[in-house]
Amino acid sequence: MAAVGFCGDWFIFTCDTKLVTVHSKQSREPFVFDCSAAEKRPKNPKDENNSDGGSEETGSDKVLAFTVSPSGKLLALTDDNKRLFLLHCEPSWRCISTRFVVRRCTSLRFSQAEDQLLAADKSGDVYSFSVVEPQKEGELKMGHLSMLLAVTMSPDDRFIITADRDEKIRVSHLRSPYNIQSFCLGHTQFVSALLVPPGHPHWLLSGSGDGTLKLWEFESGRKLQSCDLTEPEETPSTEADEQKKPSVCRISSSPDARYVAVQCERVSTLHFFTLDQKAEEKLVPHSRLLLPHCPLDVTFDPEGRLWALMDSRDSPLQIYSHRGDSWECDADSPELRRVTEALKPHGETLEASSKSSSRFEHLYKVTFDNVTAYLQKKQQRLEEQQLKRTKTPTANGNKKAKRERSEAASQSST
Repeated sequence: MAAVGFCGDWFIFTCDTKLVTVHSKQSREPFVFDCSAAEKRPKNPKDENNSDGGSEETGSDKVLAFTVSPSGKLLALTDDNKRLFLLHCEPSWRCISTRFVVRRCTSLRFSQAEDQLLAADKSGDVYSFSVVEPQKEGELKMGHLSMLLAVTMSPDDRFIITADRDEKIRVSHLRSPYNIQSFCLGHTQFVSALLVPPGHPHWLLSGSGDGTLKLWEFESGRKLQSCDLTEPEETPSTEADEQKKPSVCRISSSPDARYVAVQCERVSTLHFFTLDQKAEEKLVPHSRLLLPHCPLDVTFDPEGRLWALMDSRDSPLQIYSHRGDSWECDADSPELRRVTEALKPHGETLEASSKSSSRFEHLYKVTFDNVTAYLQKKQQRLEEQQLKRTKTPTANGNKKAKRERSEAASQSST
């Protein structure tokens, strides 16, 4: 998974097994954290004593998710080998702890107080890991009956907000997660992205595989608005594609909360929105930005500029600034040159990652139209029965005539 973000002024880039950080303002040595060289899970003696000689399941060391703390001083990272790393960035990068999770994680989130880290996994559970005690094991907080794809928290740390494959968004109390505050229901496919926009602590933005962006008042579960992100010129090539709308894979907000950028998987166009509490249509479409290549991920820097990581060997990274009513490319930015130069050694890894299969392809629900096949077979049976009925009187008449001829012949012989 190729992803980007900012930890203060440090540009964060993850690809395959590596996390690379580059200071965007100063000429400092980049920091590279390679999961393949990190601490491994200790072997369990019980497994070695198994009669079948079984061993622990091992993953590929690929980075699955990362998140940055609200202050920009901490970063959490999880990989395919079920490890959870906690890193500190200033005054220099260092790994604080390595802990192990029960299942592979899909999403991470720091609390606003930065005292705990939430990890959502593929089995539908959410674990809480202490930041104050970085060696302490995780505590199970809550669970879904379906795979979790995103987790976030309310700005006051009162609520955990989780989204799963079964179209549900659940709002639970952090201190007592068994106490459900509300459900935000309305998506028709898996919910893949969540964001509580800065400056709007009671609102929630959600993106889904149904190709829509929805705005909620999450404490009540009330839907305020829905926007269809499907491009008018997009025409499905097969019947299966008709049910697969563009999957929202990232919802990102500028630091000043003026703009929200929405990215759909394998789509070159970024959608920008503004939020207006006083307007009737609170989620207001602002503009669209057609990128030269499909973006792998996007993020805003502390100055409100948009950084786009793209599927391109020649220009994998671009910066866009908002001027007037449009977003313009800053091709000569010194920050862009500095970061691009630091990413060159990882170009092959990025190219291999961009060719990987869709993250959401396997999440779409498959529907079967059994009714049409049943009606066709039923119609066929009815036609066969009708054909038999029309043939029966003819056959009976032939038998009767043959019998009469036989009787007449017998009488004449006598």
